Amino acid sequence: MLKLFKPALPVERLPEGKIDSEYKKLRLQVFIGIFIGYAAYYLIRKNFSMAMPYLKEEGYTTGELGLALSAISISYGISKFVMGTVSDRSNARYFLPVGLILAGIVSLLMGFVPFFTSSVTIMFIMLFINGWFQGMGWPPSGRVLVHWFSVSERGGKTAIWNVAHNVGGGLMAPLAIAGVSIFATLMGSSYAGYEGIFILPALVAILIAIISFILIRDTPQSVGLPPIEEYRNDFPNKMKKTFETELTTKEILFKYVLNNKWVWAIAIANIFVYFVRYGVLDWAPTYLSEEKGFNMDESSTAYFLYEWAGIPGTLLCGYISDKVFKGRRGPAGVVFMLGVLIAVLVYWFNPAGNPMIDIISLIAIGFLIYGPVMLIGLQALDLVPKKAAGTAAGLTGLFGYLGGSVAANAIMGYVVDFSGWNAGFTLITISCVLAVVVFACTWNVRGQEVVKG
Repeated sequence: MLKLFKPALPVERLPEGKIDSEYKKLRLQVFIGIFIGYAAYYLIRKNFSMAMPYLKEEGYTTGELGLALSAISISYGISKFVMGTVSDRSNARYFLPVGLILAGIVSLLMGFVPFFTSSVTIMFIMLFINGWFQGMGWPPSGRVLVHWFSVSERGGKTAIWNVAHNVGGGLMAPLAIAGVSIFATLMGSSYAGYEGIFILPALVAILIAIISFILIRDTPQSVGLPPIEEYRNDFPNKMKKTFETELTTKEILFKYVLNNKWVWAIAIANIFVYFVRYGVLDWAPTYLSEEKGFNMDESSTAYFLYEWAGIPGTLLCGYISDKVFKGRRGPAGVVFMLGVLIAVLVYWFNPAGNPMIDIISLIAIGFLIYGPVMLIGLQALDLVPKKAAGTAAGLTGLFGYLGGSVAANAIMGYVVDFSGWNAGFTLITISCVLAVVVFACTWNVRGQEVVKG
């Protein structure tokens, strides 16, 4: 492992009188760091979707673009798992910003150098590389969450952090449209303008990476503070064991993750949740343009609203799972996925010419789908010791992206090419139903026991 990424070593503990004030200050600081840092990953993860209508005008088919788009999900799914195991043994302060900067460089190359959008193969390769660097975002965020926030408060804090998905994804669309306008003007006739979709979000992401580095700290012990369990008197088990020893990759994988049946269950649920999430999100600009008569500005607005509607939805889902279902995530997942199913059917069957219904349906899907996305990540953190959190989350991500998102990109693109949008939405509907079934199987499962000393 590169020396740069080694976990920060513990330092001499601060005087007792300074611990509380320093803990409160740094908990807010590191939370802001991982929030804006992870949001920035989304500025450059899905901007290719906004470029697809422009690329279709250059002669690419829906299936070809879907195949290229699938690259980011293939590599991200693998990377989230691989980088999760690395992240569990790495310094989050360096890990997250470095991945973000590298992903930003890839996006800049796609915008500034025409060669990198000159064929499906080249776009696939570039998006694959981007996806690999994207895998350096979630695991260090999870590492920070489990080291700075104890198990009884983690549900609420994770729900709040999880809306970074929506903040970044929602801001991407207006940034991309602004990029088109700015760079069409600045670069002149040699550029089509859509290159700004890649350039402006990447520049913003790199700036945020620097700010995140300034804010994030790896562990409380690395800045002279006690473990979070000791500070809050809030332990995950009756022995009051805090799992401060760094684990080996073998221990993480075979002792705590791969032999845990509930981790596997939520990983399978993630396949169906992600197929719905990206089957709707990634194809929204193209579907609304082709089937509902939306122009690019209208599609951008709908995309933005879909993402930002997830913010209150995620917070509500976290609250319900904590307060109504007493820490059980399965029942909340069932309720929210049933709501997604209804909204998808309305979105699908609404005839062209009723744009307000389409937008309301997209808002409803966005409001509801990110709750289950958050629940699966939260369960991954809850079901294993904190030194294995990145790996558990990586395994669920591996299934979600390789099984769900790739299918939503590549398979759905070709299904739509050959059989039309009705066939594509049939697949999304089936995935909603299967997600409900798997969540129902985890109805009575609760994460690590919380014991107050």
